[in-house]
Amino acid sequence: MSFQNPVFIPGPTNMPEELRRAVDMPTVDHRSSLFADILHPARDGVKKVLKSAKAEVFIFPSTGTGGWETAITNTLSPGDKVVAARNGMFSHRWIDMCQRHGLEVEVIEAPWGDGLPADRYGEILAADTGHRIKAVLATHNETATGVLSNIAALRRAMDAAGHPALLLVDGVSSIASVDFRMDEWGVDIAVTGSQKGFMLPAGLGIAAFSPKAMAAVDAARLPRTFFDIRDMAKGYAANAYPYTPAVGLLNGLKLSTEMLLAEGLENVFARHHRIAEGVRAAVAAWGLELCAQSPDLYSDTVSAIRTPAGFDAGRIVSLAAEKYGVAFGAGLGEVAGKVFRIGHLGSLTDVMTLSGLATAEMAMVDLGLPVRLGSGVAAAQEIYRAEPNAAAKAA
Repeated sequence: MSFQNPVFIPGPTNMPEELRRAVDMPTVDHRSSLFADILHPARDGVKKVLKSAKAEVFIFPSTGTGGWETAITNTLSPGDKVVAARNGMFSHRWIDMCQRHGLEVEVIEAPWGDGLPADRYGEILAADTGHRIKAVLATHNETATGVLSNIAALRRAMDAAGHPALLLVDGVSSIASVDFRMDEWGVDIAVTGSQKGFMLPAGLGIAAFSPKAMAAVDAARLPRTFFDIRDMAKGYAANAYPYTPAVGLLNGLKLSTEMLLAEGLENVFARHHRIAEGVRAAVAAWGLELCAQSPDLYSDTVSAIRTPAGFDAGRIVSLAAEKYGVAFGAGLGEVAGKVFRIGHLGSLTDVMTLSGLATAEMAMVDLGLPVRLGSGVAAAQEIYRAEPNAAAKAA
């Protein structure tokens, strides 16, 4: 692997040099006023990225998985019932976490490559007249399959059922890259991490709580210590943490949100869509298909690309790393060996993406797949040439 080449994994993502420098800072007393000047702007910036005026943002020295645990342990009690669809590896892992915490999980099995079935959620909630279900879990962007689900449709199904369950959303690989409307969609807890759309190293788990979620915290009885947001809130009120924070990463998060907001969120989302469209054009030119079952499910942050039956897609990932020094994502879970993944989120431009597509082509040709060198690159170039100056606006 080469440090000079960009990565094309779904996270951690490439880091702009400004953010790398922001994280690489001298030691700061995390009980000083200087830390407060980092902490509160970082939290406020995350709120703006979430398009929320009401959320309380909590940032842990953790990852998105810690954000999941924060969400369930601060709002639920042993034996509580939740409902979740399993349509990929990351929805599966969140379900597994709930089961390990002693929650009763009603699992909606969905094909890997399909989106969250909002209608099925609605049926289950409408039948739950006693309101035993306390939370609905939803993975906005399933990183294993390159599927983006419709959270607004899920909220409409919940509202149509008249059900009071909390809506907990995993936005780890969507937030800060594609449109996320926490208040408008009625999301009660949004979970993300530092290492994807925020373009930082792994190390921060971020959970934003709505007023409704905050109201559930004191009654929750699942064990929590490190992830207790009550302790975190007390710390924030004193411009501090209940324990030692990751100051450098928080400084990076402050600058990251400033960069995203300066670019303009709609421009950020348009950039991701444009780059993703180029990748999708390349996939079609190669004669391959995406794991996502239909265009309305296509993710603008990661594409999971199916290889021909009987061909181990992991060979593409291995060869690209060993021969060309470029990282792609391997298939996970039910699609292991069947897909390889191109991450196209965070700090990325048209030109960077073309280098990844060219590398994928070389690896596939090397392995004997019927792909013509330059075909996918040329298809993507036609997309990117449509607005020649768009790449210059990228973060």
